[in-house]
Amino acid sequence: MPPPPQQQPPHRHAKTDSEVTSSMAASSPPRAAYYVQSPSHDDGENKTAASSFHSSPAASPPRSASRHSSSSSRFSASAKGTASGAGGGRRRGSAWAKEAAIEEEGLLGVDDGSGGDGDGRGGIPRRARYLLGFAGAFLGLFLLFALVLWGASRNQRPVVALRAVTFHRFVVQAGTDASLVPTEMASLNATVSLTFRNVGTFFGVHVSADPVTLHYAQLQLASGNMKYFYQPRRSQRSLAVAVVGDKVPLYGGGAGLSSTPTTLPPPRKRAPPVVVPPPPVPLRLAVRVRSRAFVLGSLVKPKFYSEAQCSVTMDQARLGKPVSLNKACTYTH
Repeated sequence: MPPPPQQQPPHRHAKTDSEVTSSMAASSPPRAAYYVQSPSHDDGENKTAASSFHSSPAASPPRSASRHSSSSSRFSASAKGTASGAGGGRRRGSAWAKEAAIEEEGLLGVDDGSGGDGDGRGGIPRRARYLLGFAGAFLGLFLLFALVLWGASRNQRPVVALRAVTFHRFVVQAGTDASLVPTEMASLNATVSLTFRNVGTFFGVHVSADPVTLHYAQLQLASGNMKYFYQPRRSQRSLAVAVVGDKVPLYGGGAGLSSTPTTLPPPRKRAPPVVVPPPPVPLRLAVRVRSRAFVLGSLVKPKFYSEAQCSVTMDQARLGKPVSLNKACTYTH
């Protein structure tokens, strides 16, 4: 029996290039879109997003790729035009934002430098801050201590007391001054006794004084200087100051002054003459004493001033005898 005839497979037509290309595009998975950001022409911080969609050359024919490239170039050109239009506003905003960011970074840098060993930029090291704090505390305590010493020393004022004055000689006579003008001349010699007491418990004082003077009305008849001395704490001393005036011109101001007794005729016969002593002379004694204490070197050095004004009467019948000044003086500080 003859074999059955074999069936011929159906005829397949050859595919053209366009069909192959379209089938490859349909079978290939879609490629993900991506965006390219390029820096603007103004600075490196402002960026313009030029989104261009690129497809694979295998996914489209060369003609479609050329169309995509032309559309991409037109899109990027429009994006650049838009970016250039908004460039001015962005430039101003970026300048302010940049300055604010710099200030914030600087403040953060100072705060960061305070931790650890203090090596942060723009900050003070911790050891330096400790030293500055210790120095400030020491200085504050030292100034407080000096202020306390000053206040305590002001309440310990030295005491000056005038005790007595002794008149040794008083003469009024005619004479001439340096310009040969005739006038009455007065000469006076006296000694002023006083005590100085330092009541300070923790400091000594350096003492000096203005000239000690004796005045008759407005005329200065005699003066004397008190020597400089140092008085230790809690101690006192007695001083004697010589007050001398030699041939002081009176120029008519001492019309009532006289140093010679007046002799009167006897009231009856065979009676001795009556000798009237010269009249008493009212005088004013002035003393001004300065004291300075160096409590804490040259930092705390309080000054004290004591002034005394005394009214005293010179009785020429009692020359050579001390006249008490205990109740005749007024003191001011």
